[in-house]
Amino acid sequence: MSMSMVHPSVHPIEAPPLTDHAIAIPRHSLKDTQGMPGTLGGFILRFLQFSFSLLSLSLMASTSDFPSVTAFRYLVAAVSLQSVWSLSLAVADVYAILVRRGYRNSRIVSLFSIGDGITSTLTFSAACASAGITVLIGNDLNDCAQNHCSKFETATAMAFMSWFAASPSFILNFWTLASK
Repeated sequence: MSMSMVHPSVHPIEAPPLTDHAIAIPRHSLKDTQGMPGTLGGFILRFLQFSFSLLSLSLMASTSDFPSVTAFRYLVAAVSLQSVWSLSLAVADVYAILVRRGYRNSRIVSLFSIGDGITSTLTFSAACASAGITVLIGNDLNDCAQNHCSKFETATAMAFMSWFAASPSFILNFWTLASK
């Protein structure tokens, strides 16, 4: 045996063919994170946003004196917009779940991200303004006997809860957009 004849100790082999079982294993990636558009988590967040903003709107509308305070009118406008936005995107999420497709188009995700950013900022600022007014009416003026303080406070709390549900949607949509 001569020195010029070298035999490798590792020989290449062919990969085994894929079976049906190997193909059926779900592959999770960053795009499949729950809470992003087109996932069950995203739908749950949208449903919570819609529910809390609708409760806030209903409580404010059930009082007769909310139009006399600008912050309360702003809250009604902000949660109305949040309700419509969340409901429309919840319908879009249901469609994506039913056809088993996620939203991968950067234009659609950027629309979701911009819309979530605008509506969550409006809801948060309206809730903060309403919280300030409820503190003024209840604690500083001691005028809760003549006003609907408990309804105002509950509506404000529901607006904050709607914002808490909207913030993860915005962050995940923005994250999806930034990671493309």
